[in-house]
Amino acid sequence: MHTFEPSDSPSEPQDNSTPWYKELNRYHWFVLVVSALGWLFDCLDQQLFILARPAAMRDLVQAVDGMDAKALDLARSNAGNYATSIFIAGWATGGLVFGMLGDRIGRAKTMLITILLYSGFTGLSALSKTWIDFSIYRFLTGLGVGGEFAVGVALVAEVMPTRARPYCLSLLQALSAFGNISAAFINLGLGIAEEEGLVTSPWRLMFLIGALPALLALLIRRRLKEPEAWTKAKAEQVAAGTKPMGSYSELFRDPRWRKHALLGLVLGCSGVIGLWSVGFFAPDLIRSVQKKEVTAKVFDEQLAAAKSAGDDARIALIEEVKAAAADPQKQLSDAAKEVKTKVDSTINGRLSRWASYTSIAINCGAFLGMFGFGALSQRIGRKPTFVIALLAAFASTVSVFWFLQDFWQIWVMVPVMGFCQLSLFAGYAIYFPELFPTRLRTTGTSFCYNVGRFIAALGPIVKGMLEKAFAQTPEPLRYAGVTMCVVFLVGLCVLPFLPETRGKPLPE
Repeated sequence: MHTFEPSDSPSEPQDNSTPWYKELNRYHWFVLVVSALGWLFDCLDQQLFILARPAAMRDLVQAVDGMDAKALDLARSNAGNYATSIFIAGWATGGLVFGMLGDRIGRAKTMLITILLYSGFTGLSALSKTWIDFSIYRFLTGLGVGGEFAVGVALVAEVMPTRARPYCLSLLQALSAFGNISAAFINLGLGIAEEEGLVTSPWRLMFLIGALPALLALLIRRRLKEPEAWTKAKAEQVAAGTKPMGSYSELFRDPRWRKHALLGLVLGCSGVIGLWSVGFFAPDLIRSVQKKEVTAKVFDEQLAAAKSAGDDARIALIEEVKAAAADPQKQLSDAAKEVKTKVDSTINGRLSRWASYTSIAINCGAFLGMFGFGALSQRIGRKPTFVIALLAAFASTVSVFWFLQDFWQIWVMVPVMGFCQLSLFAGYAIYFPELFPTRLRTTGTSFCYNVGRFIAALGPIVKGMLEKAFAQTPEPLRYAGVTMCVVFLVGLCVLPFLPETRGKPLPE
């Protein structure tokens, strides 16, 4: 059996008329596929959390004495916000730790550790008893999630031919959309199963499925090699005993790398906060918008079926459950509780469909946006492309959170938002590795991409505070989301002070 080696890589052709993908040999494609799968499964985990969050909070946060329906909804929303913030904080912590390790012990070894980490604790999330232990599992999952991105993009950046590099990195990021879409289909299928009464607590099954990517670690352990650039830099560092690998003090000692790290951090914050504190709450928005209508429709369907069957006893039970829907403290008879369980499963399953459709729409647009960023940035440069993407993300997200209401809008407005928002992340995958030398590449990339998550971790809490401030409005989430969209404009402030890297080799 042939074992792929980095040395299989040929010298780069000088003919720019050659399509970029023809410059890739078998080992290039192998690295791209493995790195893409690692990040795809990473994003699968993230999206499973986003889609499972409402159902998990519904099971893990129960009403207490004196709590009405609106207060219960707010308590569940707040618990979801805290769980999200804790997950993002774990992500940021993991990014810092494993970004440093990626430079010190190697890209392939670190990728193996991060995949095992996020897969294992995703599976353990299914065993949660309260929102607190659920949040602890999410923090530990976040450690692996945060570390995987930087080592994956550094590995691809260092292995690929120069001209093919931005296309490969944008493709790596674009393929992550398939992880998100897979999570949406998992949620959709389990939502339908819940609606039909085939499963209970489907969110737990979702997290068990999220443990499967650990199998990818076997392939990484057997075949993936460290990039020659990293091996060379490591050998030089050992021989000379200078310029340490993966050192934050080294990153900030040099004025050039310090400037790139701090300005890159602000640029990264703009997209990360916008996505995690606003964009990824679009499925929650559609659930909130449609809950009243879906609930009324399900009760009407149940009553119509009971009347058609001439079942007066069931009609009375459905009416009892319907009257109690606005007051979770109201005591129901045992027979009514059975009816309520069926009605609730139908409502929740139907709302899960809407959330799944929204997620699928976001990521259909995201795939095109992420690959499109790479192509456009090769034509006009990294910085002009970032300007376009940030302005487009702001405008499209405001539009979705202000206008999203009907089913058709999910397939028109939401893909445009996904295209604009997620294109920024292809930009980060392409641009951040180009700002730092080999010995500090995953350290610097992780700093830019992940430290901002400590700030982003506050985003859902701020969103919750805004929802509380807008509590007297019909749809607080809508107003909170629009207000927070201003974060997309922050990245514009630092772009003039960052270098243009199009057409330049990676720093060494």
